[in-house]
Amino acid sequence: MQETSQIHHRRHVIGVIGDIPALLTFWQMFKDQSNDEALKEIGVVAAALPGETVLPEADDSGRSIPTYAGYKTMLDQHPEINMIIEATGRPGLVHELRNYLPPSITLVERNAASFFINLLTSDKVWVACKLDLLHTQNMLKTIIDQIDQEVLFLDHTGAVVGMNQVVVKRLALPKQDLLGRSYCEIFTDSSNGECEFTPDPFERAMSTKAPAEAMTSQVDKDGRVHYFRVYITPIFDEDGTVNHVVASRRDITLRTSMENRLQQAEKLASIGELSTYMAHEIRNPLFSISGFANSLMRNPAMDEKAREKLGIILDESKRLDKILKSLLNFTRPTAAEVREVDLNELVQTTMNVMSLPCANQNVTLQVNLDPSMAKVKANPDLIKQCLINLVKNALEAMHDGGKLFVTTSMNQDHAVLTVEDTGEGIPLDIREKIFNPFFSTRDKGAGLGLAQTQKIINEIGGQVDLISVEKVGTKLTLQLPPILAVAEDDNSG
Repeated sequence: MQETSQIHHRRHVIGVIGDIPALLTFWQMFKDQSNDEALKEIGVVAAALPGETVLPEADDSGRSIPTYAGYKTMLDQHPEINMIIEATGRPGLVHELRNYLPPSITLVERNAASFFINLLTSDKVWVACKLDLLHTQNMLKTIIDQIDQEVLFLDHTGAVVGMNQVVVKRLALPKQDLLGRSYCEIFTDSSNGECEFTPDPFERAMSTKAPAEAMTSQVDKDGRVHYFRVYITPIFDEDGTVNHVVASRRDITLRTSMENRLQQAEKLASIGELSTYMAHEIRNPLFSISGFANSLMRNPAMDEKAREKLGIILDESKRLDKILKSLLNFTRPTAAEVREVDLNELVQTTMNVMSLPCANQNVTLQVNLDPSMAKVKANPDLIKQCLINLVKNALEAMHDGGKLFVTTSMNQDHAVLTVEDTGEGIPLDIREKIFNPFFSTRDKGAGLGLAQTQKIINEIGGQVDLISVEKVGTKLTLQLPPILAVAEDDNSG
């Protein structure tokens, strides 16, 4: 039996008056249509059956409810009752109750009781809808927060009204501090209020009522470039009006890198075909030009001005022949012998030679060699060529002097050779081009130094990594395949 104290603590302690059919009908309707929240406020403690034979105690989910032959007896036995529900609808009984009940007891007639029970039904539906809505909202929020790309919800002006957790974690700011900001400020870190997108995909989406996108790039604190694709999608009401806008930002750095490698491979294939043509169609007439120019230079009848012009022809012919040789060497597969190389020894020998150009340019050279370095699988002459290329590039970036660090180390998978300078750094707009063949920021040369370096390292199973910050410096890292113990075991077998 339920504790009486639990009933007393409810707001409404009820006694019900009615004949058996009315009481049973009311009681079933009350139990079916009430909800848990309503029942916490209501407790039925007794029932009266005027003119009826007293029934055994009613049962309410394990709690017995006593019944009485008259309502006066019920009230005497249960002074805690503060509400009477009259379930018969008999006018005489209602009139009698109005005259008998004290002001502390509220009388609820049958029609009024039915009305309030119907309200409980509406409340029950509302609670169910609310729970369903909360479940849907939580599920949607969980899905959006689990998406690995950044998602912003914008109003019609481009101001942020919501976001997923990826944005909050990246910026490390309270969510409340980000609301109301422009989406450009969140996605491009522009604090001057101007959007760097040209044209602005948000404005394009709002004007065309169609999704729009744009690409942007950022340099992180380590000097690495990240590429992002920003997507703007307008959300419409039933009448076709733009209600909100969803903006998302996806990191496409890896995809961009793969596309660049594919494009470079296609370029190399085209260069290979072109170099073969140039070797046959250009070098032969070039050889003739150089031969006749040399012959004329030996002619004593030539005056000084003519010799000067012939000298220019010879110099330019030699320069062109050098470019052709570089091009042919670049496009041919590296056929050099690959063997075991002591990287520390190679670096020390090479930098002993390069120390003089560093000193002449007022560049402080610091060489740090890891004594626990593994030997690498490569061609020593080609690795030396790569190192010289990187050092020359670093010296050209430090016209007014600076510091040059050449370091060897080991990571989990590779032997690492790093050349780092304190020069001008590489501008963002040309950073993705510097490994392209024939791209050069200098007036002289064919622009094959870094492209050749990358080609050599890639062919032996290594990779080249670039980090650069303008006005701070550049770090180029060559990751080389180490000699594995299992390879020695295989060879010895």
